[in-house]
Amino acid sequence: MNYIELGPERKSFNINMDSSIFGSFAEIGGGQETARFFFQAGGASHTIAKTISAYDMALSDNLYGKSSGNRYVSQQRLKKMLSVEFDNLTQVLSGKKESNVRFFSFANTVSIRNFQKSNESHGWLGCKFQLSPEGKPNEVIMHVRLLESEGIQQQTTLGILGVNLLYASYYYYDNPTSFIKSLTDSIPKDSIEITMLTMYGNELDYIDNRLLGVQLVKNHLCPAIIFDRHGLMQQPSDMLYKKDVLAFRGSFRPITYTGFDILRSSYSMCKKEALYSKENTLALCEITLNNLLEDGKFDERDFLERVDILNGMGQNVMISNFREYFRLVEYFSLFQLADLRIIMGADTLEKVMDECYYADLKGGILEAFGKLFANTTQLYIYPSLNHGKDDLLTSENIRLSDEVISLYDFLLVNKRIIDLEDYKIQYLDIHSNEVLELIQAEDDNWEKKVPVYISECIKKRNLFGYKTKTNDTKHPPCRTTPPDQA
Repeated sequence: MNYIELGPERKSFNINMDSSIFGSFAEIGGGQETARFFFQAGGASHTIAKTISAYDMALSDNLYGKSSGNRYVSQQRLKKMLSVEFDNLTQVLSGKKESNVRFFSFANTVSIRNFQKSNESHGWLGCKFQLSPEGKPNEVIMHVRLLESEGIQQQTTLGILGVNLLYASYYYYDNPTSFIKSLTDSIPKDSIEITMLTMYGNELDYIDNRLLGVQLVKNHLCPAIIFDRHGLMQQPSDMLYKKDVLAFRGSFRPITYTGFDILRSSYSMCKKEALYSKENTLALCEITLNNLLEDGKFDERDFLERVDILNGMGQNVMISNFREYFRLVEYFSLFQLADLRIIMGADTLEKVMDECYYADLKGGILEAFGKLFANTTQLYIYPSLNHGKDDLLTSENIRLSDEVISLYDFLLVNKRIIDLEDYKIQYLDIHSNEVLELIQAEDDNWEKKVPVYISECIKKRNLFGYKTKTNDTKHPPCRTTPPDQA
């Protein structure tokens, strides 16, 4: 179905008038508004089998079981609600309704702004639904941050979002672009962030949830998404909360010996710190959205190639729309990290220290650095070759304007900028863009610049424009090497 923007009243009415769509609504916490739209639209008896507000924790536990860690606003809780309600619906009504009925269960569990305005406003919404009578159910799960300041505003927005989700599940399931676009119909701009969206099921198996996630960033529905090392989209707060984070920005097109050495040497530096814990340390390879766009078009295959190869080496991947490093740090500050270390090359550090990049800020470079070096943030600096010379460029000899020298010295003295030590000098002249050019020019010298297991992946799967040659041997599956062992 082609996308047409409709209000929640019209969407509710259209669903009510479709006698084949029939199901239940279960809403916990602040999200008590979705079912109301269907009742008010008229003809709700065609759509609603049951509504329930399991607001009391004891009653909620009786219906859906106890929550792990007493977390009622969680993906685990939402999935349990969807399963219990869908199973109950189909067990009771299968064979007792018209033969063309397609059952659904809609659920949400939400924490809206409290009276003291001291809590995080967020929630999980989902829909488990049949697209054909007696068919296997599909499932859509989403997480949302609520940005409006008043609870009543958030409740109204949640109701509209729920209607949009149910409508999209039936009318835009075959068009992910329209699906995502329709989710914010009639919702004020900047009132929500959709931080996670996944779709599963027989009729949805064509969807790559990684691309679905990056579309959220591309359409400015959230500033960043995270994929774990298995390529699964994760809720950022679940992965990042109170973690020690190592964040390495790059194009990774492809990752080379240099990229591996940067990850290895940063882990080596991190391990020397007194409070280091392997279990609590999370490495992220971050790709800015600007690196996913070519000539104004989003290259989906290029994106997947990069994520695949990074996941293959055991890395988590973040996709963001942050151009400046200080905005990346601002984002991380939402999750109460234990520590944050940003990894960059010395040549990049030179640019970060250039005042011209902060001309649009009222406080200029001081404002930017107040955000960049918030809390315990440190910069780990990997050396570069010094502007075409044979000597190294490090934090000690980068070029600085006279205006920032004193500020820079302060950061060095307080160890907010630290040079990586355990690096391999033979890798400093390897650059991803040059390797990519060699691959696309069918020049075999590219293989000398990437680890064997990366070249195996590129050859086996024809990544980055590689063309299989007739004398290529059969390549074994790509091996996985944890970054701290690379």
